[in-house]
Amino acid sequence: MGHGILFDAFIYLSAAVIAVPLAKRWGLGSVLGYLLAGIIIGPFLLGLVGEQKDVMHFAEFGVVLMLFLVGLELRPALLWQLKGPILGTGGLQVLLTTAALTGVAHLIGLPLQQGLAIGLILALSSTAIVLQSLQERKLMQSESGRSAFAVLLFQDIAVIPILAILPLLAMAPVASNGGSELAGWQHGLLVVAAISGIVLGGHYLMRPVFRAIAQSHMREIFVAAALLLVIAIAVLMESVGLSPALGSFLAGVVLADSEYRHELEADIEPFKGLLLGLFFMSVGAGIDFGLFAEHPFLIPTLVVCLMVLKWLVLMALGFIIRISPSQRWTFGLALAQGGEFAFVLFSFAAQNRVLPGETISLLTLVVALSMALTPLLLILNDRVIQPWFDYRNQSDAPQHEQPRLPCLQHRPSS
Repeated sequence: MGHGILFDAFIYLSAAVIAVPLAKRWGLGSVLGYLLAGIIIGPFLLGLVGEQKDVMHFAEFGVVLMLFLVGLELRPALLWQLKGPILGTGGLQVLLTTAALTGVAHLIGLPLQQGLAIGLILALSSTAIVLQSLQERKLMQSESGRSAFAVLLFQDIAVIPILAILPLLAMAPVASNGGSELAGWQHGLLVVAAISGIVLGGHYLMRPVFRAIAQSHMREIFVAAALLLVIAIAVLMESVGLSPALGSFLAGVVLADSEYRHELEADIEPFKGLLLGLFFMSVGAGIDFGLFAEHPFLIPTLVVCLMVLKWLVLMALGFIIRISPSQRWTFGLALAQGGEFAFVLFSFAAQNRVLPGETISLLTLVVALSMALTPLLLILNDRVIQPWFDYRNQSDAPQHEQPRLPCLQHRPSS
């Protein structure tokens, strides 16, 4: 459809303004409201918005901003203090889920390299959906919330080694942007250089820049500088074939000790909320019901297998780290989906000829559907599973003292 970008913006904002308050009123939560709005206006129902590529690109900036804010909450000293839950719980989750998914892929006849690539990509969960859903339920400081946050943090950091591993699983050498062959070690050096640039630049360059801007006492210039910083890092990361969200997360961690941390958070928060909503809507609008119709049994089976397998691993993990049984259900159901990084990693896997296009199309749809089902599972948890535990009056196991994970305070929008 030949609509301009203004018309698309009008459609997206109208859908959000109508669907989200209704979803909240019916107790469905804002994430499900955005996803449903996206499905309704998408090409497969009303067809009010056409090509999703541009919108998805713009909407992914919401995830980039969210991970920048997560990074800002994590001072390096605090990260070090939390290394136990992050490395232990998060590391085990990624390792066990990858192993289980790789095994299943190998059993159904995929080559080992492809199985491992799929296992690594699908082991990740959706930081955007899980954090938003837990914040809405005020569960960030519960056992399940702290453990889920630790797992999500490890997953976000694990994207770096996954991006390094994927090209090694390629079936054929890959041409770089210049058209010449780029060896794995050269790409690795490029990645290390980009990440070092972000860490050193954030530490030595950005603080004096923000100091100079703060002295101008012009709030809008500070907001512009904060957005410019995040966009510049996103562009740098994309140019070396890495995830922009990951670069912004690193930049956030580097600036977490800065005296301008609170001002940066306050300035970026409103943009994050709106763009994250747009991201959820574009996930909903991007669900390919045509492909679903072509494989009406295969796709639901894959979605159920993925979510059940991840849930089983998470429940076992909850048992190992001694989360109380009722909280274990919340932890397991919250993280049982594929994540937004899967979209980035699948396109990276396509560029590097790790996975065939048809497999990527199917699995992208599986991830989008698993993300859309998560808010429904959490509603089921709120209304059926948790009341059942209350009914049984199960006394919680003695709680072990853990360092408190920083909750991303959900500020009321102004």
